[in-house]
Amino acid sequence: MESSAVAKYIRISPRKVRLIMDELRGRKVEEALNMLSFTPQKGGRILKKLINSAVANAQQSSGVDVDKLFIYRIFADEGPTLKRFSPRAQGRATRILKRTSHLTVVLNDKK
Repeated sequence: MESSAVAKYIRISPRKVRLIMDELRGRKVEEALNMLSFTPQKGGRILKKLINSAVANAQQSSGVDVDKLFIYRIFADEGPTLKRFSPRAQGRATRILKRTSHLTVVLNDKK
């Protein structure tokens, strides 16, 4: 039984979140949440909330055994980019790209 959770328009670069996601892919949910508890990056807190949401969705929809769940798929897509400008020397301006992410976690209980 698959269950998933999606978080959209999260203000973190997809590249930064993918570094953490690569460590979690294929792990049991309990093990992944334990790892995220000790991850100092901002993405760790966001992913922990997202995985907890996916677990709650799994319990709500079908009552599966939470201990058997593992991270089946986890990925970050690029969301819209906020474009800002910062003043520079001699009257110039530099564009600053504030990137956003769409994060998806899919849990499964079968290997």
